Amino acid sequence: MNFSIKNWPEQERPRERLLRQGPQSLSDAELLAIFLRSGSQQHSAVELARLLIQHFGSLSPILDAQLEEISQFHGMGPTKYAQLMAVKELGKRYIGQQFSQSPLQLDSSAQLLSFLRFEFLAETQEIFAVLCLDAHLRKIHFKKLFFGSISSCEISINQLLRYAIQQHASAVVIAHNHPFGKPQPSPADIQLTQHIQHACSLLEIRLIDHCIISAEGSFSFAEHGLISPKNST
Repeated sequence: MNFSIKNWPEQERPRERLLRQGPQSLSDAELLAIFLRSGSQQHSAVELARLLIQHFGSLSPILDAQLEEISQFHGMGPTKYAQLMAVKELGKRYIGQQFSQSPLQLDSSAQLLSFLRFEFLAETQEIFAVLCLDAHLRKIHFKKLFFGSISSCEISINQLLRYAIQQHASAVVIAHNHPFGKPQPSPADIQLTQHIQHACSLLEIRLIDHCIISAEGSFSFAEHGLISPKNST
């Protein structure tokens, strides 16, 4: 039996539907199938994509998977794994470039959190990062400064400030991840944010937000009123 999508009616083929109706009309499996381009001897590309999503639960864990995990599926070898890693990196760079070309909207953290979620994809240890912004709140540079264990990360406020000064930042966003937990701040997180906010204010650098990223969601200190308004206006 031939499992090729080429044998499907034209109106049912994902690529043709995308061109005719737009990418939003396709399911996750259909979008993934277009990128995979081909399936295996047992399954079409769409069927293979559905098996992957069924096994991993959603698209995100597929893009975070290692080659050994992907290769367990017939038709998924190093070439297709490289394609997956390429599309993941393209998405990250696209959002990063979009973010650097337009100012951060302070009334909504959606753009910022999308950027940070891409940056923290697949991280299995707690990491503390700093995003440096210019006077117009456009991205200057993003760097993962401190690396910890799966549940904690020690940081140096002095080193953080030196980095911000080196980048000539007028404002900063700090962020860290909870690799295997909920995106909720601990009392230590809140206290640390207050110390960083105070240190930044002494150097006339605005602390715009502190974001926590996890697989279960994200948390914005600014949106929850945990960043002093006088520091971010």
